[in-house]
Amino acid sequence: MKTKYLIIGAGPTGLGAAHRLMELGEHDFLILERNPHAGGLAASFRDDKGFTWDIGGHVVFSHYAYFDDLMDSLLGLDRLEHERESWVRSNSTWVPYPFQNNIRHLPKDARWECVEGLLPGNRPEARPENFGQWIETVFGPGIARHFMNPYNFKVWATPPELMQYGWIGERVSVVDLKKVLRNIILERDDVAWGPNNTFKFPLHGGTGEIFRRLAARMADRIEYGQSVAEIDAAKRTATTGQGLTVEYGTLLNTAPLDLLAGKWLVQRDETMVDAASRLTHNSVHVAGIGLDAADVSERNSRCWMYFPESDSPFYRVTNFHNYSPNNVPRPGEQLAFMCETSFSAHKPEKVDELMDRTVRGLVNSSLLRGDRVDDILTRWEIAVDYGYPVPCLERDGALRTLQPRLESMGIHSRGRFGGWKYEVANMDHSVMQGVEWAERMVQGTPEKTYTLD
Repeated sequence: MKTKYLIIGAGPTGLGAAHRLMELGEHDFLILERNPHAGGLAASFRDDKGFTWDIGGHVVFSHYAYFDDLMDSLLGLDRLEHERESWVRSNSTWVPYPFQNNIRHLPKDARWECVEGLLPGNRPEARPENFGQWIETVFGPGIARHFMNPYNFKVWATPPELMQYGWIGERVSVVDLKKVLRNIILERDDVAWGPNNTFKFPLHGGTGEIFRRLAARMADRIEYGQSVAEIDAAKRTATTGQGLTVEYGTLLNTAPLDLLAGKWLVQRDETMVDAASRLTHNSVHVAGIGLDAADVSERNSRCWMYFPESDSPFYRVTNFHNYSPNNVPRPGEQLAFMCETSFSAHKPEKVDELMDRTVRGLVNSSLLRGDRVDDILTRWEIAVDYGYPVPCLERDGALRTLQPRLESMGIHSRGRFGGWKYEVANMDHSVMQGVEWAERMVQGTPEKTYTLD
């Protein structure tokens, strides 16, 4: 088999690239996808009880007109729009997100500890050298202890001291002491911060419906069930574990970069293998808990909730029944809690015990009454090895080693794990990395979302 453009992975980046190639009149491409379905980490599944689940809490919001237009063409009116309502469970109470802007909801001792840490002279003044130091410098020891440190360890499964902080950008609301005090004194909440304060969601089929529809536009150019085993950059061939060999002109990889450079590539050398080994990631277990709603009060209006405390294994729970009524088999009558727990060598978990611990955590966090555990209708779960690419201290050096070498071989690696830059790994970023790569290939225009510097 022979193709001009070979794309590894039918996730958001690979499908975005293929779609843009077709728009530009280029149809000589092929996608290899290891799974029997499209979507990658944005796929969705329907369990045997009729509940729909995503692989984690995805929402649709955008920085790009192209992405907005694409969503319009794919979903039309088959989507809902929500105002974000997210909360943090801290000190056995609920604090509106962003936590640092709404600490008035904390018990008095914890509230004072957070404010005291923000007062002049109580935060380090030296330039931080890692994410842990950045947290202390920006938020002070109180907010660090009550939220930032425990939450970030739970989500990244990596000590903040082993992470850089250049990735943060618009993802973390920094703190303003005057605003904090004003909100406390005036008893006012500040909840509108962030690019996803409104978001859209498919009416049917979960997030995966977006990419099922996109993949259908190029169904004859996708080979499912084909997992890459070897890439020979000199021969310009890719071989799968199922025995398929494809000769290509240019390769777009959206699979994990550490696998490409450290395992699959025939021309890998010691330097590349070492750089690949310095890229770190966490793994994520997603547990879906579905049951009938006993009364209206159980269907609270929250979209998702963050959990820094140790009485639950998960770092986030999504009220998936609020995203679309069709995520449950009996709309308006059932609850769907989607719970995410990370794990790694720094934060090992017994995955086979996480479902039971998740249920206990829902009870501990007051989301599920203890007497309702026996009413659970479905327990769906999936564990993904590659959950989040961690912006570790060695990441940028590893990317500076790997990406130019790959580019010189006619291999371009993009996407959440193909590019390994969490700061441009939202759904819109991921699709646009593929779109901009296709425009670079066909039109010669420079990429803007993912850069090699």
